[in-house]
Amino acid sequence: MTADEFDWSASTGPAAQLRAIAAAADEHDGVVSLNEAAQLHLKHRGLDGSTLVLDEGGFALLTGSDLDLVVAPEARSHGLGTALAREALSGVDREIDAWSHSDCGAAARIAERLGLPRERELWVMSRPLDATLPAAEPSAGYTVRTFRDGDEEGLLETNALAFSHHPEQGHMSLADFRERQSEDWFDPAGLFLAVDSEEQILGFHWTKVHREENLGEVYVVAVNPRAAGRGIGKVLTNAGLLHLRDLGLPTVILYVDGDNAPAIAVYDGAGFTRVRVEAQYRGVPALAG
Repeated sequence: MTADEFDWSASTGPAAQLRAIAAAADEHDGVVSLNEAAQLHLKHRGLDGSTLVLDEGGFALLTGSDLDLVVAPEARSHGLGTALAREALSGVDREIDAWSHSDCGAAARIAERLGLPRERELWVMSRPLDATLPAAEPSAGYTVRTFRDGDEEGLLETNALAFSHHPEQGHMSLADFRERQSEDWFDPAGLFLAVDSEEQILGFHWTKVHREENLGEVYVVAVNPRAAGRGIGKVLTNAGLLHLRDLGLPTVILYVDGDNAPAIAVYDGAGFTRVRVEAQYRGVPALAG
């Protein structure tokens, strides 16, 4: 399939078929099977830089090093997932990443057949947006305000510094930010910045609202390492949680690496509990046999 044949917004054709398969899997599994990065790429860049293997019962999408594999519920347990993945990875001799958003046994078995070891866990944590939320009280030396046009450069610089060793988040570009800014869920009133007296950004908390699920998300919390130790992350987090509660949302979620013990301890202390685990498999595919 060529890039010209794929139109994310089309009501018929391969994109519509892909969306229908993903929607059926989402409803059955209770998780989003095609993550945000993959959806944004398909929406804004189509199949540019991607390989798509599409079957009436499922699809495999390889974009750069990221493999997304989705099989419709009625087509499972017949080897289709493995076959789609093998076709998409044919001739690939580089390291690839594949996520199981529900951490299911079927995904683990496919990963084993492909020679991809389990590399990383991402925890989904949740808490109610209720009267137990703490207040957001900045200390001296900075103030908290919401996003304005012109903040992009400082926000991206802070993001890069805060996530310099993060495999995905640390590489967000202005184009990436603009794509998210164009989404229906983007609200500048839900993007909180900690700034000093010279309006330099010390940190930010980007919240997200999932309208269909009626819940909020701690989308990104980032603090410039040079401003660490001042409680800025906690204040920004609290400000965002209060904002989400004021919108009438009952629950908030966040994603955190399963081996990030300090962050998990902070979220535990803030009333969050683990509700789900997502698993990442990483390696050079071994397709023989």
